[in-house]
Amino acid sequence: MFGRSNKDKGGASPNRWLLIGLGNPGKEYEKTRHNIGAALISEYAKKAGVKFSSHKSRADIAEISIGVGAQRVSLIAATLRCYMNESGGPTSSLANFFKVSSDHIIIAHDELDIPFQAIRIKYGGGDNGHNGLKSVTSGLSSSDYYRIRLGIGRPIGEQDPADFVLKAFSAAERKDLDLFLQRGIDAIELLITQGIEKAQNSFNK
Repeated sequence: MFGRSNKDKGGASPNRWLLIGLGNPGKEYEKTRHNIGAALISEYAKKAGVKFSSHKSRADIAEISIGVGAQRVSLIAATLRCYMNESGGPTSSLANFFKVSSDHIIIAHDELDIPFQAIRIKYGGGDNGHNGLKSVTSGLSSSDYYRIRLGIGRPIGEQDPADFVLKAFSAAERKDLDLFLQRGIDAIELLITQGIEKAQNSFNK
């Protein structure tokens, strides 16, 4: 089984998926908690041995191949050259360009409401106040897409969550980032190759 549906919808390819890692552009944001989604895409491309190319949709994309033979899937992995609250436009442009329906789109993003290193997989639903998801839902005119929710936890004490997400990971957290990102890659591949039920059973604990 591959994801939720393998049906061809409106010319969309059943063997092509779109993976977007949310974040903000620029070196000053690169290592912040808010950019963990974009960091996951960069790490995935690095481990797959593929390079990014610039796309006219204000995105950098890398094509990653998953599976073998007839079960081979083309995964278009992308980071966006726009701020988080503008993510919907480039996401919609990529989906249209590559003819990917919303049920073959995965958005990787930071999540305050789950502990650091925890991963939750979800299909559809609200944006929970996340400006990136809000923009993606608006751009796609649908909330029916997959989310890889990457836990960053909430700040301790009275620190404003808006400031917290724009800070770099702590030294202790950075020691665990490589494993965290690898687990994110595993979650994506399990979701695509085995479907959401098996992926949730493995990660939503």
